[in-house]
This record gives sequence, C-alpha cells and structure tokens, in this order.
Amino acid sequence: MQDNALNKFDNVVAIGGGHGLGRVLSTLSFLGPKLTGIVATTDNGGSTGRLRQQQDCIAWGDLRNCLSQLASNPSIGSLLFEYRFTGENELSGHNLGNLMLLALDQLCVRPLEAVNIIRQFLNIETRVIPMSEEPTHLVAIEACGNKVFGEMNVDEMSEHPIALSLEPMVTATCEACDAVREADLVILGPGSFLTSVMPPLLLPKFADALANSSAEVVLIDNLTREPSSAADFSLTQKVDWCHQILGIKLIDKILAHSEESYQCGNILYRPLVSQHHIGLHDRKALAKALACIVSDF
Repeated sequence: MQDNALNKFDNVVAIGGGHGLGRVLSTLSFLGPKLTGIVATTDNGGSTGRLRQQQDCIAWGDLRNCLSQLASNPSIGSLLFEYRFTGENELSGHNLGNLMLLALDQLCVRPLEAVNIIRQFLNIETRVIPMSEEPTHLVAIEACGNKVFGEMNVDEMSEHPIALSLEPMVTATCEACDAVREADLVILGPGSFLTSVMPPLLLPKFADALANSSAEVVLIDNLTREPSSAADFSLTQKVDWCHQILGIKLIDKILAHSEESYQCGNILYRPLVSQHHIGLHDRKALAKALACIVSDF
C-alpha cells in the first residue's frame, strides 16, 4: 500500500527545517529522485550561528541535517559529515558537515552546487534545495509593534507574534520555485512551526509558486509541544497562518498523532511515535499514514 499510494506521484516536495524535514525525507527516500526537500535557511544558533556571524553565509545546519538523515547507509563519509569537534578551542562545537558545506560554497558558484556535491559524495538521490542562496534572518512582529530579530529569539518569545518577515528580503532559489510548480504532492512539517515551516513561505516568489501549484498539500503536525511561542497553536491556527501568508486556502489534509486511529474531517489521526524517542515520528508508521492520507487524492 505504501509504495503504490505514494509512487503514483511524480514529484513530491517536502518543506521545513532540519530535524522534522529530515525525518520526512528519510521516511520517503524510497521515492529517490521523485522527492525534493526545500530547507529553511534562517537558523542562527549553534555551529551554524557562529559560521553566519563570521562568514555571512546561509544557515547550513538544517541542510546538513537533512543530508545526514538521507544518507541511510553508514560510511566513513557519512560519519565524517556528522562529526562534531570537542575540546576547548575554536573548532569546539562545530560540525564538520557545516564546515564542508561552507568550504564547498566558497569554491563553487552557488550554495546549491555545494549541496549537490555532498549529495554525490553521500550517494543521495533525493534533491535537497535551500529555500534561498542568500543570507537572511527571521523577524517576528509583536502585538505592540516591536521586532524580534533572529530565529533563536523568535523561538524564545513568551507570546506568539502577529506576523513574520525576513530581513533582508531575499530571492527564493529558482529550483525551489520550479519544484513546487511541478509538484503533485507537497508536505509541510513537522517541525518548529514559526521557525522551520514558515520561513520558506515568506519568500514572495516561492509563495506565489506554491499558491499557483496544482499539488495536493498535506500538513504533518508535531508529536509533542514544541518549545516555542507556537506551543499552544491549534491545528486551525496553523492552517490559518499558512493561508494568511499565501493568501489562499492551501492545505488539503492534516496528519496528526493519536494513540487511536480515526479520521475527523480532513484530519487523519494515527499512532506515529517512534519507540526510540517520543519526539520522533516512526518512519514506517509515518510512511503508512501518508500512503493512507493520499490514497483519496
């Protein structure tokens, strides 16, 4: 059922940030070149944040995470790509994969070329595309009108913002726009809603391409409360945010976790939690549930 239902799509696009999007991409990796991940590039924390401060580059961390999760067969290359330096020196805390992507970016014409070289290095068929190839930061607008600058600060807000923007406003990667135009299935989430799912939708050209796509759109909800101001967002609020940004009704169906399997309107509930971590979707259960939810399309 899984292969038959999902393989009927010629172009599947998943949109989001590192951990959640990486889980979806690894779950659907059997689709190979028919699958594309569009990755948020606004992270400003950890190793990625340090590199952004020093090199004025895009955020590499979520791209690295997605590539790592797609590299399903352990190898020296995949181990090196995920290696994190320790000790008390300037390299401490840096991930080698981030440094590799940065170095390749400086050798190449475009950041996407750096990503594609790593895909070849790790033997990954699925396409992984940064939402933009220009550095930008996520900005939230509070109810009082104040701006909260940077993804980490947005996640730490005590109340949810009334709007989001990117500063500076950058251009969406043309390959990302083409991917959603040609898609017949688009998947949003899971992940931090405001800081992983929303950033790509804030790019005007990308939003326009998605709004004019004929693709069916599925939103995958988180398994647990996310540690951010969006923690108390209902599914209706998340859908409203997507529709408000894009200016149209976009989401066709929603996949959410429940201990019992049932359907309520356009929301499909299934047991989705991994036995190994309560915050991770079980790959087999997620693939089966996605196959079920798209069987009616």
